[in-house]
Amino acid sequence: MILTVTLNVALDVTYETPVVEWGGSNRVGAVRRRAGGKGVNVARVAAALGREVVATGLIGGDTGELIRADLDAAGLRHSFHGVRAESRRTVTVVEEHGAATVFNEGGPEVAAGEWAGFLAHFRSLLPATSVVVLSGSMPPGVPPDAYAVLAEASDMPVILDADGAALGLGVAGRPTLVKPNAEELARATGEPSPVEGALALRAQGAGAVLVSLGHEGMLAITPDGNWRAVPPGLETGNPTGAGDAAVAAVASGLADRASWPELLRHAVALSAAAVRAPVAGDFDGPAYARLLSEIVVHPL
Repeated sequence: MILTVTLNVALDVTYETPVVEWGGSNRVGAVRRRAGGKGVNVARVAAALGREVVATGLIGGDTGELIRADLDAAGLRHSFHGVRAESRRTVTVVEEHGAATVFNEGGPEVAAGEWAGFLAHFRSLLPATSVVVLSGSMPPGVPPDAYAVLAEASDMPVILDADGAALGLGVAGRPTLVKPNAEELARATGEPSPVEGALALRAQGAGAVLVSLGHEGMLAITPDGNWRAVPPGLETGNPTGAGDAAVAAVASGLADRASWPELLRHAVALSAAAVRAPVAGDFDGPAYARLLSEIVVHPL
């Protein structure tokens, strides 16, 4: 079983409108509401790949109940730990010409006792787990080294996908793989070179580092060698969720004990296929199958 952890789960609300008149009144066209957060997106993609998945994390309030209901409707297994404060919403305003503006709430204030309760809940889920995925931001009140604590508690492969302090402190827990994009990697290490940045994260405790380079593909810096994979062409569409799809591919590969080059090939193909989907957590199945046969992995 793949266990995804989303400490700052969200209800993603998307408004579609021809154009935004800032400071005025706007008529909204289509409205979409969906359970979100990076770990939830990973769980959706992994489940679509046929994997047994459980999503966990912290959840609270009426918004939390809407999130649970959406996951139930999607048939996605979940086992969240409740908190008193309200889970966050994200609001994305998409204009007709393609521009998108995102408003991210901070998330619920988590009490010390609630965090301790989640740790116990998390440990109770581990005996049935083969791979753990730690993804996304952390709400207020959660210890800054939370990802390191969760990684250290796990005796199976752990994937960490985070930014800022959550990433910098999380590698101390010695996760099996860390998946930053180039900007996140540079912020965490101060290294402008993705290869040098990845080597720095490995020196800090990461077992391997998979670096997303956007349309230029991905790098894998591992204990067994270093590789690069590039998609055959630029996929146009919605890049939101592409990184989460890559993490789902990596989790599946670790569960299957795939080689690093094969794991990288699937991560690039699934990430590119996710760009062709309208919302995060989905991917274009035919595009994924086609890209798998076209992507070539090169040793560095």
